[in-house]
Amino acid sequence: MDFLAGCIGGAAGVLVGHPFDTVKVRLQVQNVDKPLYRGTYHCFQSIVRQESMFGLYKGIGSPMMGLTFINAIVFGVQGNAMRYLGHDTPMNQFLAGAAAGTIQCVICCPMELAKTRMQMQGTGEKKSKRKLYKNSLDCLARIYKREGLSGVNRGMVTTLIRETPGFGVYFLAYDVLTRSIGCEPDDPYMIPKLLFAGGMSGIASWLSTYPVDVIKSRLQADGVGGVYQYTSIADCVRQSVRREGLRVFTRGLTSTLLRAFPVNAATFATVTLVLLYAQGVEEGPKDCELGPPNTAHHTQLPQQTQASSL
Repeated sequence: MDFLAGCIGGAAGVLVGHPFDTVKVRLQVQNVDKPLYRGTYHCFQSIVRQESMFGLYKGIGSPMMGLTFINAIVFGVQGNAMRYLGHDTPMNQFLAGAAAGTIQCVICCPMELAKTRMQMQGTGEKKSKRKLYKNSLDCLARIYKREGLSGVNRGMVTTLIRETPGFGVYFLAYDVLTRSIGCEPDDPYMIPKLLFAGGMSGIASWLSTYPVDVIKSRLQADGVGGVYQYTSIADCVRQSVRREGLRVFTRGLTSTLLRAFPVNAATFATVTLVLLYAQGVEEGPKDCELGPPNTAHHTQLPQQTQASSL
């Protein structure tokens, strides 16, 4: 059931947050010498005006497919890891989340590579004159044909550096928040509490690893059109800091945080409510937190993930 709830929660999160993700990626990788966008709002405005509303949903196929599996993996791994660890403590929540974050990178990295390439395709054009990729699968197929397996996994190291601690912080924050505010199944404010805890957990997770995400996006966007600018992670960091200063590590942060709250609120609340519905309130947990049954001083509801995603 953890897997099914994760699938449904992931789909809800993608629909809510993808436009913000498109804006984030455009801001992270735009040329600093000839910037197309002045900020988050201007980027939104420009995409809608130049590319229509559909421009905000470019590349949604990849996360819609990928996040379904990613959330299923994360929820399944996290739940099993908590059962293995045996004790429902904040540290174990962090460790279980970190383990889940590490394992899902196998799907997350290629998915985000395809998403990034699709989001950058036809920038500023309502109808692309020449589409390099037809869709996300075609994008990955072409990258594999040209660069092999290493090309499809471009950015894997930065993805691991981002996702492992990011998911740990994500589950830790949710655990701490739900312990603090509490929510019984018959609490009339249970859903607002779930939304608040999920949204704030997403923000905490993104803030903890955001600089790494900027570098990951730049590495994955590098090579579009056959021109490569960076030779390694260190080279990308060096060039970025030299040209733009330390503020480069906050590019796109506003749209990311605007996206993080509703996406993770929707994901956490959806997964928790699906599990409550499946288990039955009478037989289900007493708190809105997640974890293994009968292993601690209180029982928790199943926990959720970032993403892309954080």
